[in-house]
Amino acid sequence: MKISVIITLKKDVLDPQGKVIHQTLEGMGFNDVNEVRQGKYFEIDTKETNNDKAKAKVEDMCKKLLANLVIENYKIIDSK
Repeated sequence: MKISVIITLKKDVLDPQGKVIHQTLEGMGFNDVNEVRQGKYFEIDTKETNNDKAKAKVEDMCKKLLANLVIENYKIIDSK
């Protein structure tokens, strides 16, 4: 079963990579962009066949390793 996760910085946390991307876009003529926030995307293919159990395991992975919960949020966005 595949589970997808998006991890982003919390709104109050400075995003230097997002700022550089925003500045570069402006330099390329994309002047109508207000802000860019950069994050991480994971696709996890688990052997678990039960959807609820698979999501619970991925949530545990996020809490223990994939996301720094002090500065990041995570969202499980898909399961197949």
